[in-house]
Amino acid sequence: MKNKIEIETLHLFPVLDKMLINLLNDLTDEEWEAQTVAKLWKVKDVAAHLLDGNLRTLSASRDGYFGTKAENINSFQDLTAYLNHLNMTWTNATKRLSPKVLTFLLEITGQQYSAHLNSLEPFENAVFPVAWAGQESSANWFHIAREYTEKFLHQQQIRDALGKPGLMIKELYDPFLDTFMYAFPHTFREVSAAQGTVVSLIVTTEIGGQWNIVKGEQEWTLNKETNVKANAIVKIAPDIAWKLFSKSLRPAQVLKETELIGDQQLGQQVLQIVAVMA
Repeated sequence: MKNKIEIETLHLFPVLDKMLINLLNDLTDEEWEAQTVAKLWKVKDVAAHLLDGNLRTLSASRDGYFGTKAENINSFQDLTAYLNHLNMTWTNATKRLSPKVLTFLLEITGQQYSAHLNSLEPFENAVFPVAWAGQESSANWFHIAREYTEKFLHQQQIRDALGKPGLMIKELYDPFLDTFMYAFPHTFREVSAAQGTVVSLIVTTEIGGQWNIVKGEQEWTLNKETNVKANAIVKIAPDIAWKLFSKSLRPAQVLKETELIGDQQLGQQVLQIVAVMA
């Protein structure tokens, strides 16, 4: 990994937190119980999950406290099953908390959470690797960017459920997508192709962008060039992209709203990108 912070996100955490607290403070009782695209979670569950992220980061990364250690984690599937179990037990426990208590806890822990992230040396190894990008160890700057995607994604799930705009602007959406695209080459790790093959993903509109992967001798590499000649091009709308790559929508559900140009098999593989632990 280059000695360079490739995606700057630290300055955006307070922005997202302020927007979240303002949003939650204005919700009605009915809105707290609205269903989100995360099929098992209502708005209140998603807010509770965001609180869990704050608390777990402070406990493990800041305080070095990991609680009960995971056992029998021998594969990516084992890890996702373990994390899904942790998520479920937490959201079940927080059903006894009121929305007001949840919002208060999110506000005070969010400040400590941001302060901790700012204390991390960007090129030291993070406490947890970004497994969905295929990394066995990750620099702190990338771990922080991954944490940003969590903050963005779950707040956007709440806003999407309630029809509340706000996050889908270039300033906030671009670093979210940039980070998610580190899963792009990893998604093609077992795809055979001639050296020099190029696959492009274009997220449309002014808040989108273009990402490409190029097949080298051993692996696929990622870039953001716009003047490449691609063997396959996939065009997808921003609102579909965040849902698809977080597994809230699956490829079969978005095919009619997605444009695939060139090699169809390579294009279909792009739709398999998943940049969350699920």
